[in-house]
Amino acid sequence: MRTTRRSLLILALLGLASVVGSGCGGKPGGDGGGRFTNSGKLRVVATYSILGDLVKNVAGDEAEVVTLVGPDGDAHTFDPSPQDGMTVADAQVIFENGVGFETWLDKLYSSSASKATRVVVTKGLEFREGQCNHTKAEREKLGPAHEHEDDPHVWHDVKNAIHMVEIIRDTLCEIDPGHADKYRANAAAYLAKLEALHAWVEKEVEAVPRDRRKLVTNHDTFGYFADRYGFTVAGTVLQSVSTEAGDPSAAEFAKLIEAVKAAKVPAIFAENVHNPKLMERLATEAGVRLAPPLYTDALGKPGSDGDTYEKMVRHNVTTIVEALKP
Repeated sequence: MRTTRRSLLILALLGLASVVGSGCGGKPGGDGGGRFTNSGKLRVVATYSILGDLVKNVAGDEAEVVTLVGPDGDAHTFDPSPQDGMTVADAQVIFENGVGFETWLDKLYSSSASKATRVVVTKGLEFREGQCNHTKAEREKLGPAHEHEDDPHVWHDVKNAIHMVEIIRDTLCEIDPGHADKYRANAAAYLAKLEALHAWVEKEVEAVPRDRRKLVTNHDTFGYFADRYGFTVAGTVLQSVSTEAGDPSAAEFAKLIEAVKAAKVPAIFAENVHNPKLMERLATEAGVRLAPPLYTDALGKPGSDGDTYEKMVRHNVTTIVEALKP
């Protein structure tokens, strides 16, 4: 009989329960809930790589941080494994983006029987509405029910990343007060770097005239960046904030080609989490250049130009500026 992913997860969790029940993995001094590692470090989970980097910069050496969706991984289409269930079950705190980004997390959390505290790091931010894909007739038919999901890609605005780090700091201090001073010190140093990064972005984009600050990308991921730093999202191939959407139809693709031509953009941008073939075709047929890929929903692999949040932002901004400036 073929073993299903669900049965594997159940078996893995039963094995984990026996380990925890035997008293292994508790914090020295009597914490038997598996919340701390053998070395006394807090067990922390971050749902995706960009958030994981923010958490690690605050946690430092005082917590063990595990990221579920790793470098170049697409959180929109992530399929958790039994090992991910064990990781979630063993955590004390889970940092998540929210705003519909991790659609798989509720089910994973429930099936793992985790007791971890879930923390939405975007709480308190003002969200922008996701791109509308309805026709005029569809909007009129829906009437007051015409609503759209909020855009989850908040991190491309560095000011939003600063907000996220503050929530991470406050959470870690509350859950692990014995290391609160370290968390505050780490956060203060990192927040200073992010403030400097935000100022750097504002200065760099000045090289691009306002009428050339137009972005065409795979999917609707740079809205917050555009709003903060004075750009316009001129078009997206997938026409959605979710990469689960299928490829555009021939008619939709033809409209996008015309939109790119009408916008008079010198370049369009692919993303590290997607196959660039569609963007290569669009660039060829619209007669524009395809710029190097941007890091969007995930960091790059270790050693790449986008293997940390700060490096990701610098790479993206440098790439955008070089492609769009006169």
